[in-house]
Amino acid sequence: MPYISIFILVFIFLFSFFGQLLYPVSAFELNKEAILLPPSIEHIFGTDRLGRDILARVIEGGKVSLIIGVGSALIATFTGLVLGVSAGYFRGKVDKTFVIAVDLFLTFPTFFLLLALVSYIEASSLVLIVVISITGWMTTARMIRSESFAIAKKPFIKILRIAKVPNIKIILKYFAPLIAPIFFISFTFGVGGAILAESGLSFLGLGITPPQMSWGSILSEGKEVIDIAWWVSFFPGLMIFLVTFSLINISDWLQNITNQKEISTI
Repeated sequence: MPYISIFILVFIFLFSFFGQLLYPVSAFELNKEAILLPPSIEHIFGTDRLGRDILARVIEGGKVSLIIGVGSALIATFTGLVLGVSAGYFRGKVDKTFVIAVDLFLTFPTFFLLLALVSYIEASSLVLIVVISITGWMTTARMIRSESFAIAKKPFIKILRIAKVPNIKIILKYFAPLIAPIFFISFTFGVGGAILAESGLSFLGLGITPPQMSWGSILSEGKEVIDIAWWVSFFPGLMIFLVTFSLINISDWLQNITNQKEISTI
């Protein structure tokens, strides 16, 4: 099991949502006497060009980044689950409509579609959750549709349909346990992808706007002083890397377990 990755994720979640209890420094307080100070005992992560404490801002920004990442991944994965199972189970017109919708969304590169949507909407945490989830459900839906096709062809599913067992019962009782591994793998990838998407938008100035902050917006603020104050961008970038890397490791572990179960059943 990826114990280290799980420990890192748990630590970062606790750090972001409860770190202020142990480090009660304001993330918004300006201090003209402490501009661009390097990491020290007084300011563990240093300060930015307005004298604000970077550690306090990383803690505060982590809440926004993680909420956006988990929220958008949950919506996108659940949307992909519902649409993918519907297409694979009912087939026919439902599947054709699904294929057209997925092809339509995949016509546009995901990040450019994000840019187009955010350009016309004032960014906020809720807006970014909705926008990122709108552009992130297709891959999950296609994988689940493919798996649902295979499940729907199994003899016991055909017997249940001949016996006129309600479709919702078949899906919840028999499809859900078999599709659960794909759902969790997609969710873990989705969280990392959503955090990276939000960070990219904030880095370009189209994401979270002041006074709100996220890891991406803090990283963006540091790009102008990167030559003389590396710590401003380094620490939020480190958080993004640790979360994404840990989620990828957990996803790989879940995928290996799923593959081993499939091999054992064969």
